[in-house]
Amino acid sequence: MDKKLLDILDASGIEYLENAPLSELTTFRTGGKAALVVYPKDEAQTAMLIGLFGKELTVLGNGSNVLASDCGYDGVILTLQKYMTSVHIEGNIVMADAGIRLSKLVLETINSGLSGLEFAAGIPGTLGGGIYMNAGAYDGTLSEFISSVRAMDKNGYIHTIPAEDCAFDYRHSIFMERDLIILGCTFILRKGDRASSVAKVNDLNQRRKSKQPLEYPSAGSTFKRPSGHYAGALIEASGLKGCTIGGAQVSEKHAGFIINKGDATSKDVYELIEHVRKKVLEDSGVELEPEVRFLGRFDTEDNR
Repeated sequence: MDKKLLDILDASGIEYLENAPLSELTTFRTGGKAALVVYPKDEAQTAMLIGLFGKELTVLGNGSNVLASDCGYDGVILTLQKYMTSVHIEGNIVMADAGIRLSKLVLETINSGLSGLEFAAGIPGTLGGGIYMNAGAYDGTLSEFISSVRAMDKNGYIHTIPAEDCAFDYRHSIFMERDLIILGCTFILRKGDRASSVAKVNDLNQRRKSKQPLEYPSAGSTFKRPSGHYAGALIEASGLKGCTIGGAQVSEKHAGFIINKGDATSKDVYELIEHVRKKVLEDSGVELEPEVRFLGRFDTEDNR
C-alpha cells in the first residue's frame, strides 16, 4: 500500500489494518489477506476515504454473505461495523447506522416496545448488508419496514432515498447497481409487546438451530430461491446432500447450505458451488443463482 496514503490516514486519525486475514472478516472463515481494511469513525471520515481510494473501496459488513478468494483482495475494504453502529428511537421511528448488527438492532427495538423486525434476529449480518440485499427470513424482509435509506455517493455527498425508490425485491436493491455506500436507514415499526416479541425471537432461533447447520462456518443459504422451487429441495433431489470437495460440504442437515467442515479453502467452496449448480441444472433444468457474493478472483488458475 502506498506509504503516502497511509501517512494521510495516520494524520486524519482513520484506523486501518494492513494485510488483514479475510478468514477473520467472513463467516465462511476462508480466504487470503486484504491489502487494507479501513474503519471510519463517522461520515466525514467515510467521505475522506472515498476521496482517497474511490472505486478501490469495497464495503464489507459482517462478511456473512461473502466468499473471499484464497488469493486475497488487492483493493481497500471499508467496514462500518466497528464504529458506525448507533441506533436512535423516537416513538415507533427507528434510525440506525449501517454498521450495527441486525441481532443488536432487533434487541434495541424490542426493548423499546416495538415489533416487526423479530424475523431478522438470527440473520448474522449488519444492517448495511441487510439493506443491500434486502435480507429476509421466515416471510419477513427489511424492506417491509424501511421508510428511507441514507447513502453516500462517489463524490462524498449524502442522499436520503425513499424506500419506494430503492427498487427493493427478493434479495435485491438499487444499491447493487449504483455506486453508493449505505450509511443507515429509517424504519417505521409498530407498537408491540416485549414478552411476545422475545418469545417470537426465541421460537425462530430454535427453528433455525434445529434445521440449519449453525455449528459450522457458512454464509447461510448459498443459493437464491428459484421461482417455483426451493434450492435445498432441488439439491437434495440431485443426491448432493453430503457431497464434499476438500473441506467444503453440502450440509447433511440442510442441503441449501454449503459449510466449512473445518479446513475448507475458498477454492473448495467455490468448486462445490459450481458442481451443485451444474448437477441441478442437468437434473431439473433449473439454474441456481448464488446468493453468496464473491470477493476477489475465482478463476481456476488464480484461486489456488
